[in-house]
Amino acid sequence: MKQTEGYIEVPGGKVWYSRVGDGEKTPLIVLHGGPGNTHDPLKEALHVLGEDRSVIFYDQLGSGNSDRPTDASLWKTERFVEELSSVRKALDLDEVHILGHSWGTMLAAAYLIDTKPAGVRSIIFSSPCLSSKLWKKDADELIAKLPEAVQQTIEHHEEQGTTYSKEYQDAMKEYYSRHVCRLDPLPAIMTESRKKANKDVYMTMWGPSEFCPTGNLKTFDYTPKLDQIDIPSLFVCGRYDEAAPESTAYYQSLVPGAKLHIFENSSHLGYLEETDKYVKVVRDFLEAVDCK
Repeated sequence: MKQTEGYIEVPGGKVWYSRVGDGEKTPLIVLHGGPGNTHDPLKEALHVLGEDRSVIFYDQLGSGNSDRPTDASLWKTERFVEELSSVRKALDLDEVHILGHSWGTMLAAAYLIDTKPAGVRSIIFSSPCLSSKLWKKDADELIAKLPEAVQQTIEHHEEQGTTYSKEYQDAMKEYYSRHVCRLDPLPAIMTESRKKANKDVYMTMWGPSEFCPTGNLKTFDYTPKLDQIDIPSLFVCGRYDEAAPESTAYYQSLVPGAKLHIFENSSHLGYLEETDKYVKVVRDFLEAVDCK
């Protein structure tokens, strides 16, 4: 498949993108999770969609192959929304589908609802977080099912502000192995991509772990606005996902006509845990929209 890559000027610096495929169907732009993570794991799984259409992956500012400015004021949702607009404009994506994963669903929701952009044909919310309060509630319930010693370690270090400790990091791994990625060993692409992530962005916007939102996203809640989304929408998550199936179904219920799919053998990274099924669900949804 044809592939092009390069850099795009956005507010705060330059971001790196990769465009896979050049099919005639409506392009798909992919918004990675994090914040501060990279596009690599998603590209590992979803590049095959380039057989039908252009698929655009990019590293958000501050992470991966993109510029890494140190100005913490850049790490806010509004700037990332402007960044997405800049990427679309630079790549002439007049019509486009959007797939956001995890934090990428927060970005997608803010982009769609706050800017009302033209030309977006559909949206896929993959393992969504559209209410940080609900996410924390779900995380607390999942933590309550961990071994008692792990629960105590998490509680102690969060209270003491010592989340950088090895004990807390080990407790995180226990949670992550159940609710973030259940594959053992962890796919090599995950290990490689983590080296290119930016913890400063993650800490500023989210917090010390997936289950401890302390950053500027801790009050994020777009549930009262989801009924404003009036394009074909698909929500997906894993049965063991930290983006709990019940919460994902709740979000879906707020978007008129939205569809839902749960991957029965996945947690948060269904696109790596059940790649073939994930790709089929996404491809079938996009093709159905393209046929309308």
